[in-house]
Amino acid sequence: MSRAPRLALLGLAALASVLVALRIGVAPVSFARAWREPASLDAAIASARLARVLLGALAGGALALVGASFQALLRNPLGDPYALGVSGGAALGASFAVLLGLSGVMVPAGAFVGALAATAAVLAAARASGRVGVESLLLAGLVFNACAGAALSFLRAVASSGRAQETLSLLLGVVREEPASRVALVASLVIPGALGLFALSKPMNLLALGDDSAASLGVRVDAVRVAIFLASSLVVAAVVSVCGLIPFVGLLVPHYVRGALGADHRWVLPGSFLGGAALLVIADLGARMVFLALGTEPPVGALTALVGGPFLLVMLRALRSEA
Repeated sequence: MSRAPRLALLGLAALASVLVALRIGVAPVSFARAWREPASLDAAIASARLARVLLGALAGGALALVGASFQALLRNPLGDPYALGVSGGAALGASFAVLLGLSGVMVPAGAFVGALAATAAVLAAARASGRVGVESLLLAGLVFNACAGAALSFLRAVASSGRAQETLSLLLGVVREEPASRVALVASLVIPGALGLFALSKPMNLLALGDDSAASLGVRVDAVRVAIFLASSLVVAAVVSVCGLIPFVGLLVPHYVRGALGADHRWVLPGSFLGGAALLVIADLGARMVFLALGTEPPVGALTALVGGPFLLVMLRALRSEA
């Protein structure tokens, strides 16, 4: 099967996950009744649930897209925004904005500044070790995540209880029913960033040959690198400012998408977005189904961590074996 049908199957999987997530929940929804009777309870539930499902699809697709972009830029299969500390920096920046009493677009703006600062700090720390390899990047990301977590805990400890409660979701990683205006705000930031990364798919392919080879083929390496970092930071900031820290989506999805579609980023990037959307929508559905069984809903970030943590260990072992 060629790549186009496989990408189409990923799109169908994302659409099917959205429809299933809309249909199933604490109160099942009848699409037929909701369509026939706009004032019915089914229509009201479907409308409220739609915002949550769309937010999950946007967040999952965005995180997977950034993961694929980082892996291309760093020529590193472990280039995940969570593992590299970028998500932690975005959460710290968003928390500062919330604790200062800011709202609306200023919260993603704070997250964007935090994500850029985290990217710069992690790369600088990794380069200080002599080379930007797998081990140095992961170690730098681990250290930055620890520092960001400590800073978040300190801020919550000294803030008023009301402000501190507002920042709790930034630590947990949740997808909730949000107002349509907030989902639209996330989409207004994610979509331009995603389009920017899609436009850079050909330079990403050339960067895989090495910086010197890419430069000899006409790629402005430094400009492309900055553009990828800026677009990725914008996308991560938009997601983290609303959903908080959702780990390992950007690590898991691109790995399997490359296995299905090959290494060409003109296919990998849209495939990662669709795969990430499907994964997080299904993970959030799983969290809602846990509520039916236990009467409490775990954060979706906990579910992705349970899957992604062992996967990271397997990847590290495979890379060590190759080395």
